[in-house]
Amino acid sequence: MPYRSPVAEIRFILDQVVPLAPVAATEMFAEATGDTVEAILTEAGRLCDEVMAPLNRNGDLTPARLENGVVRSSPGFKEGYQAIAEGGWVAIAAPQEFGGMGLPQTLCVAVNDLMSGACLSLQLNPLLTQGQIEALEHHASDEIKELYLPKLISGEWSGTMNLTEPQAGSDVGALRTKAEPLGDGTYAVTGQKIFISWGDSDVTANICHLVLARLPDAAPGTKGISLFMVPKFIPDANGNPGVANSLKVVSLEHKMGLHGSPTCVMAFDGATGWMVGEPGKGMAAMFTMMNNARLAVGVQGIGIAEGAYQKALEYAQERVQFAPIIEHADVRRMLAEMKAEVFAARSIALACAVALDMGRATGNDDWAARAALLTPIAKAYGTDIGMWVAEQGVQVHGGMGFIEETGAAQFYRDVRVTAIYEGTNGIQAMDLVGRKMMDQGRAAFRLLQEVEDEAKAARTVLPDLAEDVWAAAETLREATEVLLAQGMQDRFAGAVPYLRAFARVLGAHYHLRAAIAAGADSARAKLAAVYIRRLLPQYAAALAEAREGAEGLYALSVEDLSA
Repeated sequence: MPYRSPVAEIRFILDQVVPLAPVAATEMFAEATGDTVEAILTEAGRLCDEVMAPLNRNGDLTPARLENGVVRSSPGFKEGYQAIAEGGWVAIAAPQEFGGMGLPQTLCVAVNDLMSGACLSLQLNPLLTQGQIEALEHHASDEIKELYLPKLISGEWSGTMNLTEPQAGSDVGALRTKAEPLGDGTYAVTGQKIFISWGDSDVTANICHLVLARLPDAAPGTKGISLFMVPKFIPDANGNPGVANSLKVVSLEHKMGLHGSPTCVMAFDGATGWMVGEPGKGMAAMFTMMNNARLAVGVQGIGIAEGAYQKALEYAQERVQFAPIIEHADVRRMLAEMKAEVFAARSIALACAVALDMGRATGNDDWAARAALLTPIAKAYGTDIGMWVAEQGVQVHGGMGFIEETGAAQFYRDVRVTAIYEGTNGIQAMDLVGRKMMDQGRAAFRLLQEVEDEAKAARTVLPDLAEDVWAAAETLREATEVLLAQGMQDRFAGAVPYLRAFARVLGAHYHLRAAIAAGADSARAKLAAVYIRRLLPQYAAALAEAREGAEGLYALSVEDLSA
């Protein structure tokens, strides 16, 4: 059974669980009518099912390769990308002024969910371009916007982000790439960058690199970093790709998965670049792209989880061991929990997207704060669930899951990096308990109050499930108060389990909403019961770990750990 885009599932969430209606009611997004949403999701689903999904195995078995300094894409990827570009799928949330649709980010997130499940290696290309479009929209000069945005939005050109260097991973402030002013408004950019997804390809006419670099007199650390647009081909007077810039692909990384997505080591040797934003403000500009990417990467995890679940479900129905293995209790448990986790993670990601749109459309600080709070949760939980569901998918297949020909293992190999790039999940958790709690927990408490209020109201319909959700939210509120009283090192030591507990409570909240919307005897209520009774209780263990702080960890010396 081929991949089937979960269009109906996403539509249900946007109708009943995380409503898009308030977004469409704003002046900015008035065009996001029900008919428009239905048409976009349906057409995107068709593209994913008929064009992208058939390419997924090609990318794994026939990776992108470097030939004579040029990256050659996996079979069918160029045609698949052209279908994406020609369909306008890069442009969903891009500004109308430069050729975009100007629709809510939520719809872009939903389509990226569908595409990730179909072929994550190919989806990475337009995803990075979408992030670059947003960064240029907010930070670039008018000249750069007018030249680059129409080409990026149309899909004629693609975009990348160049942060990481061999000696500077998460410590971006340690980067050494230099940018020397040439006196004519351009800069000579020199340095090496690693882990550059789609750093080169033959699917677009030009590749636009956003590169972090230092000016000669720059301050140390992140305060001395500026951002530069460095295209593969320097645009000519007519805005078309002209002479080749002084940059090249040194090599392609040999990766565990995502073989169809070329991950490049890039060398810039006095390459011509143009500054984006102000000197020394490169990290602020790049974070616009990174924050976009963090939610998008969470959605990548969800898409892979969907694909892995569908494959496991199909196998469980066909594989007979005395009876179809879907009739065995443990296999039924795995499948039910996989489905419940995908729904919870998808709802959290779409809730984050709706908050982003509402913040942008209304200018309301509370919406912006909610989006900021949910972003690290959506990224970490979405990718954690992607890994877990993919791993369970291998387990459902049994011994055949360990055999590459079945394709079950590809989902796990492809999704594993999502918990690492765009900020590891540990960094996401530290962001949640650190920067996102600088408001003394105001945004978190406001969200938890909504969870508790809805759970109270649900007691008349689903009393047992509602009571469990209320109790979990109240306990999480108390744990958040304890966390706010801790020092930062203690917070960081418990950050990952705290984020996990928060995601558990939110997942239960959205499952309860779905059950109420569909009815107490519905399949959604039964799935909610699986999540709330079997998975939600894990929040208590996670909070117990979060409360432990750092002392016990550092009581073990390096020598103790090495013994």
